[in-house]
Amino acid sequence: MAGLSVAGVDKAFGATQAVSAVDLALAPGEFLAVLGPSGCGKTTLLRLIAGFERVDAGRIALDETVLSAPERHVPPERRGIGIVFQSYALWPHMTVGRNVAYPLEVRGVTRAGREKRVAAALAKVGLAGYAERRPAELSGGQRHRVALARCLVMEPRFVLLDEPLSSLDPHLRQSLQDTFDDFHRMTGAGMLYITHDQSEAMALADRIAVMDRGRIAQVAAPASLYREPASEMVARFVGKGGIVPARAIGPAESGRIPVSLLGYRAAARCRAGQPAGAVRLLLRPEDLRLAARGEPGFAATVKRVRFQGGTIEAELVPEGHRDVALTMITPGEARFLPGVAVSVAIADGWVVPSEPA
Repeated sequence: MAGLSVAGVDKAFGATQAVSAVDLALAPGEFLAVLGPSGCGKTTLLRLIAGFERVDAGRIALDETVLSAPERHVPPERRGIGIVFQSYALWPHMTVGRNVAYPLEVRGVTRAGREKRVAAALAKVGLAGYAERRPAELSGGQRHRVALARCLVMEPRFVLLDEPLSSLDPHLRQSLQDTFDDFHRMTGAGMLYITHDQSEAMALADRIAVMDRGRIAQVAAPASLYREPASEMVARFVGKGGIVPARAIGPAESGRIPVSLLGYRAAARCRAGQPAGAVRLLLRPEDLRLAARGEPGFAATVKRVRFQGGTIEAELVPEGHRDVALTMITPGEARFLPGVAVSVAIADGWVVPSEPA
């Protein structure tokens, strides 16, 4: 197992700063997902770690070995890093066995050694007996497994995964998430997983790094990232929820502070030392519920309703705040129609930290 260190890394393409002052540290065996919107720099970061691009500043190291710095660049094939691409990157003219064995051929492993390791790798990803098939004879999910087997056979110190599930249907994505989880446990290698899919990141990663305009906006465990985003950008990007203007009427005690919003008073979670004054309050779907008869609540109008099996997702617009959209999840037997007025109670919320000046 190997730990990865990314320190102060910059990369520009002409006048475009793709990655700026990025710092990341992965413990040996850790699974980190890098999440962000298109164009945020996450794929460039992966290419820098893989060695396909050179850093302009900073350094990248695996354990104590410096892989990238302005004065040093270890080529990709010498980094001991496995890569699983979105496109599988399988050679169509080769059999499955040859595709998996190729990294071993490059390293000069004997034919007998290759055959033994290829058979073991294919068995581990559920493709025993597929060695003589061609990629064109396989399903999309099976091709993903071949790419994983090719990575597994290398016995890499570290693995990079570049949006490997983005082109698959939801059912297959769920199945392969389990495969990636098994792969992680089998190899014990550190993993960096590039994705724009929040559900994948939340399901697989030990921690998630959110990127925004080439910088790291926040790194946290999935639950902390969802419940306690460090900025309004992270709050809006991760999970469903709405941000409402409010006033903290303090003082904060034991991680909570009284707030006034929408003509209603509630208590919300906050960072230590949160001052009174104007704030932005994040309300997740689970923070909202229909107010009981006679219970205080804020007035809202149902804008849209989505039936989701056992539950109903209702999009709400608070009275007097047409620019705010909130989501509430209710039991499936509840009945809503767009345009209906409701009274909503707040069970919880998070005071989003102010952006640095």
